[in-house]
Parts: sequence; C-alpha cells; structure tokens
Amino acid sequence: MARGLGKGINAFFPDVEEKDDDVIQEVPINECRPNPYQPRKTFHADAIEELKDSILEYGIIQPLIVRKSIKGYEVVVGERRFRAAKEAGLENVPAVVKELTDGKMMEVALLENLQREDLTPIEEAHAYQNLMNELEITQDELSRRLGKSRSHIANIVRLLSLPDQVVAYINNGELTMGHGRALLGIKDKQKVLPFVDKIRKEKMNVRQVEQQILDLNEKNSKKKKEKPKKDIFLQERETILRDRLGTAVTINQGKRKGKIEIEFYSNDDLQRILETLD
Repeated sequence: MARGLGKGINAFFPDVEEKDDDVIQEVPINECRPNPYQPRKTFHADAIEELKDSILEYGIIQPLIVRKSIKGYEVVVGERRFRAAKEAGLENVPAVVKELTDGKMMEVALLENLQREDLTPIEEAHAYQNLMNELEITQDELSRRLGKSRSHIANIVRLLSLPDQVVAYINNGELTMGHGRALLGIKDKQKVLPFVDKIRKEKMNVRQVEQQILDLNEKNSKKKKEKPKKDIFLQERETILRDRLGTAVTINQGKRKGKIEIEFYSNDDLQRILETLD
C-alpha cells in the first residue's frame, strides 16, 4: 500500500521523492537502529513518554523513513517515533525503505530537524559543519541546498570557535545564541571565560553583554592610546552594523575622517559580508 509522505523533504531533495513503489512495510523494531548522523543529540524523556502514550492509543500515524544497512535498518527520519515505539513495546514499525548515501542521509536528517525547530544552535552548527566536511561543499552551496541564508549558516557555525565551556552553556540553554554572537566580539580571547562567569552570575541579557563588551574592547584599546569616550551616535551605528553583518564592527572617528573596521574569520565569511553589503 503506497501512501503520501508529505512534501517537506521532497521540496529540497527531489532524488528522495516518493515513487509508485514506495510501499509502507512493517519493519521489525529490533532490526532498526538510530541514525548515526542524527544531528539532534538530546531527546527529552517527557516528550518520548507522551509520544509513547499516543502510539499506544492511536498507533504510529506517520511512517518512518529508513535505509537498509548490513545489519537491519538505520532510521533516517522519525527517530523520536522509533524511540517511543520501543518504549511502547511494539514489535514492528511502519516504514518506507529508501536508498540513500551517507551524505544524503545527513542532509535529510538535518532538514527534518530544522523544519521541526528541534535543534539547539550548537547541534545545528555541528550539523552544518559536518555536512560541509562530508560533502566537501562551501557555506554558499549548503545555503542553496537547505534554503537557509548564508549569513545564518555562517553566524551559527562561528559559535563553534568559542571555548568549549561556552559552547556547552549555549547548548544547554544557559546562554543564548545572541550571547554567543556577542562574545565573538571580544578581542582579547583570554577574557572570554571570565566574562562568561560574570554574565551567568549577573544574569545579563544580550544588550547588556554587547554594551559591556564594547566597553571592554575600548578599555583594552586605551591601554595603548588614550581615546575620548565614543559618541552614543557611533555606538548605535556599530550595533546596527553588527546586527546586519553578523560580526564585530568598530567605528572610529577622527578630527577630519573616520574608519569602519569589520571583522571576518574566513574567506567564506568575507564573501558573505561583501554580499550583505551589496
């Protein structure tokens, strides 16, 4: 019996479109194992328990997508349903078997989670980075394939350059992605962790962090050369440019002329900024 699988994944990956022979099969659950390329690392027990109760009452309404492996099947889409079905004690699960490469399996799993908004910023960043490494593609190519803006991908991936402890705080929700982006603007990287301790202790919001980082960078600059306090007009313009370009921006105004410094972290990042300025 063939049934529709929806158009979400098909819209981005036409080579995994449903075909006439896409039959839903009853696959033994003990022959299935989780997707080794699953970008989502945390599955909340309460959510799995709720889904288990729903499965016990109504069954699995939407089939899983799996691919055949040497030892049984690997779950491509529907890992939460798979986990809940195991908790419910099911012997079989409805599934459609697809032929997918490792790279395509990574893409499909990532897309499903992005559509459901299930990933933390750090899980999303690792998934983007792993895809680019596995498929040997640039941020621009990944942007076109996933339908995500290049600046979004660049800003997310840059979070991985923060110290491991900061990455962990963002991943568990103690810090937001906005905090992480602001922390990337600290010029003296040795001051990042002490500043993060201050953020957590004082429960600072993103705007407060941005302002204090601006003050911190200015203070460090004054050690070399004393400068007058920056005009509030210039500070506001720096904030606007940082938000638009997704990177640290400094505006310096002299008596006759000024200059704008825009930081970039790779050739891809520079190209992204140039395209944003077009």
